[in-house]
Amino acid sequence: MALTLADIRHLFDTYGAIAYSGEPVTQLQHALQTAALAEEAGADETLVGAAFLHDLGHLLNLQGETPSERGIDDLHQYFALPFLRPLFGDAVLEPIRLHVDAKRCLCAIDKDYFSTLSADSVRSLKLQGGIFSTAEADDFMRKPFAQDALSLRRWDDLAKRPERVTPSLDHYIQLIERLAESHRAAAGTRD
Repeated sequence: MALTLADIRHLFDTYGAIAYSGEPVTQLQHALQTAALAEEAGADETLVGAAFLHDLGHLLNLQGETPSERGIDDLHQYFALPFLRPLFGDAVLEPIRLHVDAKRCLCAIDKDYFSTLSADSVRSLKLQGGIFSTAEADDFMRKPFAQDALSLRRWDDLAKRPERVTPSLDHYIQLIERLAESHRAAAGTRD
């Protein structure tokens, strides 16, 4: 079943106030901050859209607050994809799918990265398969959209400040509406 844009807004309106996995922000604050950081970095709209939607799987597969404390990996990076695929192309979906593996890769390729992770990110890293080997990191880096996923991951890690001011939910809903319309138009030209 595909989500509509109204469904996405409903998910944020209904579940956005849930705490973001042991962090001092809500799910909505985290989504808005990640997208705002992407915009501030000059990312294109597809990557900003991916940043906004990257944790939507948490809102679709509710496991309560901080599931990693209970040994649960909710596989959120995969969970939302079937619901989003009719709306968006790979430039939005692949960074979402790869953002967890990007954390595993960054731990392997950046000697300082692991020390910047929050306690929950360290817990979830173990549940998600741990730090990549050199060969796994090399394989990851060759994937399409790997660089976008690495950027998304870094914004994800920084999007945990309760005092951060961001554009509104409406701002990002309008952005993903444009992306969905563009995807529909491109799909129409392929038919």
